[in-house]
Amino acid sequence: MDLTPRFTLGSVIEDLAPAGSIQEGLIMSKSCCSHQHAAAPIKAVSKSAAPQAEHQHDSHCCDQAAPVSCCASQAPHDHQDHAASGAPEGEEPPRGGCCATPPPAHARHAHDGEHDHHEHAVAAEPPLDAPEQNSRRHSWQVLGMDCPSCARKIETAVSRVSGVQQARVLFATEKLVVDLAPGLSPDPVTAAVLAAGFQLKGERSGKQEPSRERGPLQTLLTKYWQPLSLAGLMLVAALLPSQVGQPLFTLATLWGLWPISRKAWALTKSGSPFAIETLMTVAAVGALFLGETAEAAMVLLLFMLGEHLEAYAAGRARAGVTALMALVPDKALRIRTTAEGEVREEVAADQLRPGDIIEIAPGARLAADARLLDALGAFDESALTGESIPVERRQGDKVPAGSLAADRVLRLEVVSEPGNNAIDRILHLIEEAETQRAPIERFIDRFSRWYTPAMMLVALLVVLVPPLAFGQSWDEWVYRGLALLLIGCPCALVISTPAAVTSALAAATRQGALIKGGAALERLAHIDTVAFDKTGTLTLGKPQLTELVSLNGQPEAELLALAAAIEQGSHHPLARAVVTAASERGLSLAAAQALRALPGMGVEGRIDGTLWQLLAPSRVATLDAAMQARVATLEQQGKTVVVLGQPDATPAALLALRDQIRPEAAAALQELNQLGLQSIMLTGDNPRAAEAIASELGMGWRAGLLPEGKVDEIAKLGLSQKVAMIGDGINDAPAMKRASIGIAMGGGTDVALETADAALTHNQLGGVAAMIRLSRAALANIHQNIALALGLKAIFLVTSLLGITGLWIAVLADTGATALVTANALRLLRKR
Repeated sequence: MDLTPRFTLGSVIEDLAPAGSIQEGLIMSKSCCSHQHAAAPIKAVSKSAAPQAEHQHDSHCCDQAAPVSCCASQAPHDHQDHAASGAPEGEEPPRGGCCATPPPAHARHAHDGEHDHHEHAVAAEPPLDAPEQNSRRHSWQVLGMDCPSCARKIETAVSRVSGVQQARVLFATEKLVVDLAPGLSPDPVTAAVLAAGFQLKGERSGKQEPSRERGPLQTLLTKYWQPLSLAGLMLVAALLPSQVGQPLFTLATLWGLWPISRKAWALTKSGSPFAIETLMTVAAVGALFLGETAEAAMVLLLFMLGEHLEAYAAGRARAGVTALMALVPDKALRIRTTAEGEVREEVAADQLRPGDIIEIAPGARLAADARLLDALGAFDESALTGESIPVERRQGDKVPAGSLAADRVLRLEVVSEPGNNAIDRILHLIEEAETQRAPIERFIDRFSRWYTPAMMLVALLVVLVPPLAFGQSWDEWVYRGLALLLIGCPCALVISTPAAVTSALAAATRQGALIKGGAALERLAHIDTVAFDKTGTLTLGKPQLTELVSLNGQPEAELLALAAAIEQGSHHPLARAVVTAASERGLSLAAAQALRALPGMGVEGRIDGTLWQLLAPSRVATLDAAMQARVATLEQQGKTVVVLGQPDATPAALLALRDQIRPEAAAALQELNQLGLQSIMLTGDNPRAAEAIASELGMGWRAGLLPEGKVDEIAKLGLSQKVAMIGDGINDAPAMKRASIGIAMGGGTDVALETADAALTHNQLGGVAAMIRLSRAALANIHQNIALALGLKAIFLVTSLLGITGLWIAVLADTGATALVTANALRLLRKR
């Protein structure tokens, strides 16, 4: 199978271009008609529907009745897994088995439903829906979001616009995605965002001034002028006598209150009346009326500092995505052949189409996925795979977008459509992850919606009840009520989970793993059993022909040429191994006719009018006892055996193939064992070969499994355990859907990658244990953050009611809690 890294991302934060390197000239508003939504910038893959990926033939079996992206009509030579079990019929089915007749579409859908009853299907949040018929999808880059609650405010504001069918803000990529009814202009949407106090890139109000280089001091003043000016006024007021200082503190409060109150009013009008800005405005105005001008100014200053702290934390967490977006250049050098000769022209990257010839200079990055045309080329793919050593590519090899030419000028042929290169696909998956929030995150979100109004009600009761019922001082209890109001700010609580989740996802990405959202991260932390596919997962997926045994006295070279002739055109690893062996020996292959896959059995084709078959040993009735003993001996060595022959005739040859175990597999399984996890191998291969490999790795095994057999095994294990399924092929996709969490190898098929909840983008099994350690650390971090946020709230709730702490201590506690929660979450970025 094609092991070119796809959907891969390694360390992209430290050594890449900053956010400013993303071209400002990009059009940030995109739209697509509903019937073209496959090419939209957002591609949502639901666990409850089969992914619509391009059908490929590099899996273990393309014609099984799997409920994920299986084609009912097969290609003329759609190779299935003919390396079958040596077990007798009626006991264990042969490896990679396929049903002779795939079920109709409605049956497949029903089948999906049967296998969608696992835990995370219930917990998963609905992904971004496809646009409705004739609707148009628009997307913008949003500026000024500090935390996930900002994203919710924007969604609320946009959802109130007439004609909006769906609105979603993807916080990680700072993208607003809106589906509008047919014929409507997107202008009301941009107006709603601006009215809510946020900005869209390319939609800034006023005339755009030419960009100028700013010095560090000017950048600092531009970014922090509000808190700096407020702090300066407060400092002057504190140094002057009280007669002058008091009015200055009042002026400072009004100065700081103006932008906050404006935003509070804008958010109230757009449907978010209980925003933090509203609480701060009420508290500051109340403090002014009580004469506590210094405290009112301090409340606003601490709030501004907290906002900038949140923005910094969000920027750190999004740094990986920002660097990833900067990997692909926006220009490319295209070579066109005309009657006058070759013409070199610089074009925008989005103008490149499959088949275009491009030239890349040393030190430049690829603007699209491409196939190498030169004989040899070295590419630095460290930004995508994490491997620091340049990778040698040969003519015809695919090179992912974002790779850097290492040593010389190279020519390549573009193979990806605009918006669908390796980097784009990772960004799409990251955006998908945004829609799959952890259950604990959704609970905190729901809780915070009620928490703030409830605290405002409690604060009102604190203000009214003691003076009215017990004749207490109004000033004292209004002051305590205002302090309580500030404690009602949910910022630390709201950010406690998404900060940890975002940091963990960024850390995983830097380590070569892609986890699709908080829901997958949370499930991963609870896994106690890991099930592995064999070929391409525990093994390299590059089997080699080790032996060819002639059974009829015919020369081995002739027999190998016959076998290779009916294997031509197949992308199956075993077929490739046979064809490669023939090629290495310089054999000429005859043109086979009527090539046909025999589901669950093997493959056949006619050569010079004679029908030849390559079958699993269990499907050959003419094997005598001596031949069966020979097959058993080979299989006990961990080899897969296929039989070459003609129907109802004595077999002509035995072909034995062996796949190499991944060098890191044993160490990876040992790491999982140290984490207290059990490992089991699920394979369609014959039991003897499976046992040989499983014994070498020290793990349990189940062999001779059809794709639906793997699903059943996962279901049985899932009755008492939380199971993760790791695979790389189309026939692994149903089992990955049925498991608590599915993990795809980065070199696997697109179907497996899209079905999975996580992907090992560097294609190394050692990443499984690292991923689980990180998920467990993230869950512990979330619990710490929630305890910290609620604990500090509880303490200062009591002290405020007792009159021990005042306004500025209350807001300091809130800002401090936000700072502590954020700092604690950022520790995950260093987790290994």
